[in-house]
Formats: sequence, C-alpha cells, structure tokens
Amino acid sequence: MIFDSHAHYDDEAFEEDRETLLSSFQDNGIGYVTNIGANMETSLNSVRLAEKYDFIYAAVGIHPESPEENTEENMKKLSEYCRHKKVVAIGEIGLDYHYEPLDKKAQRACFEAQLEVAVEKNMPVVIHSRDAAKDTLDIVKNYYGKLDGGVIHCFSYGPEIAKEYLDMGFYIGIGGVLTFKNAKKLKEVAEHVPIERIVIETDCPYLSPEPNRGKRNSSLNLPYVVTALSEIKGISAEAVVDITCKNALEMYRIDDAQSARNGE
Repeated sequence: MIFDSHAHYDDEAFEEDRETLLSSFQDNGIGYVTNIGANMETSLNSVRLAEKYDFIYAAVGIHPESPEENTEENMKKLSEYCRHKKVVAIGEIGLDYHYEPLDKKAQRACFEAQLEVAVEKNMPVVIHSRDAAKDTLDIVKNYYGKLDGGVIHCFSYGPEIAKEYLDMGFYIGIGGVLTFKNAKKLKEVAEHVPIERIVIETDCPYLSPEPNRGKRNSSLNLPYVVTALSEIKGISAEAVVDITCKNALEMYRIDDAQSARNGE
C-alpha cells in the first residue's frame, strides 16, 4: 500500500469532496496518509482528521510563514498534542526565504523552539526548507544527536546536501516535482539517495505530478511519482511502493498494531 507521507487534506481545496475522496483511497492502493499541520489551526485540524480516519496520522507544527505563532502557550499546546496516539511528528517546521518581506530571525527562533519540543518529546520532525539551504542545515546540525530523525520534505537541493541529511539519519521526501521535465537536480538526488531512505509525498493540494501539473493534487496521483522513481532506480513499481511505505512507517514509528488496523 502507498504511504503519502505529507498531505494537507484539511485545506479548503478539499471542502466539497473531502469525505468522498478520502473514502476512495483504500480501493486505490493508498494505505496511509500523514496530514501535516502548518499553524496551530491546521495542526488541530490534522489531529481531528486522524481521529476520524484510521489510515490518517497527524503531524503538528508551525510553518516558517507563520513565525508570529511562536509563543510559549503554543509550544505547550504542541507538546500536549504529542501525547495523542495518532500524532507522529512535529511539522511542518523550518525556514523559507523565498518570499519578501521576511523576518529570518523570527523564522529561525520559531524553528528552533519547535526542534526543542521535538527533542523533549522524542518525536521525528518534518522539515520545510526553501531557498534556505545553509541556515536550515546549520540549525539541524546543532541538534544532531538530540533529534530522533525525520524527513526533509519536498527536497529541493542537490545530492551533496542530501548526503549531509542522510548522514544525520534523515529521510528525503520526494513528490510530484520528480515528474517535471525540468527537475534535473531532483532526479539526480533520487538517483543518488538509497531507496531505503526515500519517502514519497504529495504536499497536496499542491505540486501535482505530470500529466496533472497545475491541477489540484491528491494521493491518487502518487502512482505517477512511483513510476518515475521506479524508472530512475531500475526496480519495479511494486518494490518502490513496498519500500517507501516501510520507510514511512519506520520514520513515523507507526507500529504493527496500528498497521493492522489498515489491513496490513
């Protein structure tokens, strides 16, 4: 079964057909989804989705675009969410220097505050990093040996930086961008990173793969990513599904008892 390791099904893009769409997943080979928080509101939404659907798990965290939510009260709430049996990670957290204006200092403080929560609660992290390669890597290196792994979501840097994260025990998140004709750098990363350290993701409703680029994304599009990855790795699509699912289960520490509820 496919594991979509990063999705946003609480997004308003799914308001009209969320239940119908999610109910179709089991019949279409989608066995697991981790719904990812981007602020305090969507983190709570993710927990609620995880409570409603057996196959959905939740990550809770504050995206770098919302550093103003970095308050003592909110860090306490994130810590409390970690006690929920369906919460499997802190995320998505990190740095994003793409859009101006931005407050790099506030982003770094928010990122570090949530890394502290992850260390305290022994949780893996889902890291967002865009146009901030050095700063993200430097901060994560400061926590090396304290963090219990995680994933660099929607990886957008080169093989050298990927190796640095692999050496620290992280997984590399790969999604629809892999199918883009101009995704030379990501294809190179996918070639170099061992399949045992890759998880697949949608980041839906964003980043639909070819041939649906520009349309609303969903986990139903992940077979396109699987096919692209199988061609790069020279292994079967079935092997890609099996290995990346196993990787995500291990990364999020979803145990056999939880897996059994999904018929695995």
